[in-house]
Amino acid sequence: MTATELAGRIRRGELSATEVMEAHLERIEAVNPRINAVVTLLPERAMEGARAADEVLARGLPVGPLHGLPVAHKDLALTRGIRTTFGSPIFADFVPETDALIVERLRAAGAVTVGKTNTPEFGAGSQTFNEVFGETLNPYDATKTSGGSSGGAAAALACGMLPIADGSDMGGSLRNPASFCNVVGLRPSPGRVPTWPDVAPHPLSVEGPMARTVEDVALVLSAIAGPDPRSPLSISEPGGTFARPLDRDFRGVRVAWSRDLGGLPVDVRVTGVVEGGRRVLEALGCAVDEAEPDLAGADEVFKILRAWRFELAYGELLKKHRGQMKDTVAWNIEEGARLSGPSVGWAERRRVELYHAAREFMDAYEFLVLPVAQVLPFDVGLRYPTEIDGVEMETYIDWMKSCYLVTVMGLPAISVPCGFTPEGLPVGLQIVGRPRDDLGVLRLAHAFESVTGHGKRRPPVVN
Repeated sequence: MTATELAGRIRRGELSATEVMEAHLERIEAVNPRINAVVTLLPERAMEGARAADEVLARGLPVGPLHGLPVAHKDLALTRGIRTTFGSPIFADFVPETDALIVERLRAAGAVTVGKTNTPEFGAGSQTFNEVFGETLNPYDATKTSGGSSGGAAAALACGMLPIADGSDMGGSLRNPASFCNVVGLRPSPGRVPTWPDVAPHPLSVEGPMARTVEDVALVLSAIAGPDPRSPLSISEPGGTFARPLDRDFRGVRVAWSRDLGGLPVDVRVTGVVEGGRRVLEALGCAVDEAEPDLAGADEVFKILRAWRFELAYGELLKKHRGQMKDTVAWNIEEGARLSGPSVGWAERRRVELYHAAREFMDAYEFLVLPVAQVLPFDVGLRYPTEIDGVEMETYIDWMKSCYLVTVMGLPAISVPCGFTPEGLPVGLQIVGRPRDDLGVLRLAHAFESVTGHGKRRPPVVN
């Protein structure tokens, strides 16, 4: 069942939260040993939470939109009393005394915590593996990666181990794993889902929802969006905005279609699947033109600001624990340490210029549509792709440009299932909206999903 249907049945008394939790724990027990998506599991605590949810309903008390739904939190999010490792051996036994804001809101909306989902070390790179828990495998082909850094969340959703999940996204970490695992991941507008605690709230990094359907993603967003004084960038619009119906007529809506976002290398098999998405948009009545905004300098902007944030967040850890950090994390921190004030200043200035260029481009087009990832899910033993279509990648993140260049624009973006290659690997379509038009993005993704139904194709591992 979808999360929306489960939540409705629980509220109406047609299912108990206890029954729902038991079913999900059974699926976790059956499938997780093969996929390794849920890495800290708390079955007794989860069942206690489910029974408490049933008691609230029995007493006739008001409940939130996620009441009784099982959820697991990305292992980057602080969870009070629950081990939070950040995928790092440095924090293998760390138990926080506070919840992250997104965890607070999910619980306040009635969701019941099952445990934590796997992530790469400090969320670095879109391949979910670490020295604490190992690799999360792709449910559609267990020799492949689930993507990342919200790879555990995406794989758990695809397998039916969870109905909803949370994640975060700097360079594609909600979108890439959604594409690789045939689920839906929304990168909200910066500030839409407030982030706390945070060393320096910044528009590159956001938190957001994942689920198996667009409607379910909107349901979760309705619970986690909205202002909070602890987050200086938070948007004042309430989360209830996203409880509105998603149906809309798209006839005549102008859409910019980009195969490669201005010349990025893209695996021909990805292009072959995504081209079918263009025909779907046209069938919905959209006026589709080949166009993309000018993103000159966006690659350098992202790399500078990412390195600056890595040094800010993990620089002191590197000094004390270098031997326990993976090479790519250490490299990214050291890149940040080498930055000058003027270089960071240039990146911030150019980021603002790129935002306004994108905003003006989106005056002509309501949506920009392109591939989520430039590659298919790749071998889980490969730490990151080193070339695409004969083009060598300079760093461990270069293969993610189709996502992280969108990040720099500061616009909301979603990954929605677009289809499969002949060998059965999922491919996602990325829909980018106007500034703060998260609802518009959800509505076009919902229309696309309703016509195609690709997200209903379950992975072989659960059959």
